[in-house]
Amino acid sequence: MIEKKDIELEKAVLIGVVTKEQDEAKSKEYLDELEFLTYTAGGEVIKRFIQKMEMPNPKTFIGTGKMEDVRRFIEENEVGTAIFDDELSAAQERNISKILNCKVLDRTNLILDIFAQRAQTSYARTQVELAQCEYLLPRLKGMWTHLERQKGGIGMRGPGETEIETDRRIVRDRISLLKDKIKTIDKQMAVQRGNRGQMVRVALVGYTNVGKSTLMNVISKSDVFAENKLFATLDTTVRKVVIGNLPFLVSDTVGFIRKLPTQLVESFKSTLDEVREADLLLHVVDISHSNFEEHIASVNKILDEIDSADKPTIMVFNKIDAYEAVPFDGDDLIATKTKANYTLDEWKKTWMNKIGNDAIFISALNKENLEAFKKRVYDEVRAIHVSRFPYNHFLYPDYEGDDE
Repeated sequence: MIEKKDIELEKAVLIGVVTKEQDEAKSKEYLDELEFLTYTAGGEVIKRFIQKMEMPNPKTFIGTGKMEDVRRFIEENEVGTAIFDDELSAAQERNISKILNCKVLDRTNLILDIFAQRAQTSYARTQVELAQCEYLLPRLKGMWTHLERQKGGIGMRGPGETEIETDRRIVRDRISLLKDKIKTIDKQMAVQRGNRGQMVRVALVGYTNVGKSTLMNVISKSDVFAENKLFATLDTTVRKVVIGNLPFLVSDTVGFIRKLPTQLVESFKSTLDEVREADLLLHVVDISHSNFEEHIASVNKILDEIDSADKPTIMVFNKIDAYEAVPFDGDDLIATKTKANYTLDEWKKTWMNKIGNDAIFISALNKENLEAFKKRVYDEVRAIHVSRFPYNHFLYPDYEGDDE
């Protein structure tokens, strides 16, 4: 359950659909994630609306009857925001806003808002602003609807379209400026990466809110910001880590998410250079999440997009302290055991068994099984280091554990 803080949260309703491609279970899970996103952005979900349909309505996303139910609920409960689970077209957004008479956001807009709140450095802010401008550009027309309401027509169309075109030119110029700024910062960061010498580079990757920053803090003895909210980390953090007597670099990167806005994928690809240039990936997974396998697939898809899918990877199954299997009643002849009923030991005998030594089960928060994790990382980093500097092999004996 999401904890309610003693702050005034913005009231919101969520709207999703059940289609052939997205069944009820998947729709519910996406809306659960959307509610967490809403909470992260500073909102409180009052109600969810779900409609079964072949495909979303091209004009209003959901049907007119369901839209009327949403409008009535928003009016009666003084709700200020309606959030849709999928990206809305500019036309859909305009049509829905006229009907509901409240703030209308889609999943993309919500994620962009969270990124804008979380961006701390100039680089992150520049990337988020670029994504926002690219999202805004095709939607500018809706901002000039006040001109459509002015009857008479003569003399109105020209100024209206001129203002729209002026705004479009301003946004396009801003996009061009931001892209140039990102290129400049990229060059500076490339120089910084080059100055790190030949140290082995390890990158933490994974779905958002799986505990990457917590793990980073544990192994690097640092205090990277970590919080039980989505996208707590936007800026890539690099720390020098020493296991045994072997030094190497670890980078904590932005978390991934399903239905990640295209604009953000493009804007943050440069941030993911740390992943591209890493020698080893630690793919952190929240095994306590009921759909962690789908999270793994989402992360692998993005790794493939940035040409990093073939890198040496250790799967780090985190939050074993929070994992709970649903009890299975073996006496019920009708019931069939599902993955929800698996214990951790049963999971280890599935496809995870094929990964062998490259699957580690830990709790970063409670520091469970961290010695086995450190040993596995040490062995892999040592192998990479020795292949790079063969004459140094005698400097790094087998890892015997921390002295602490």
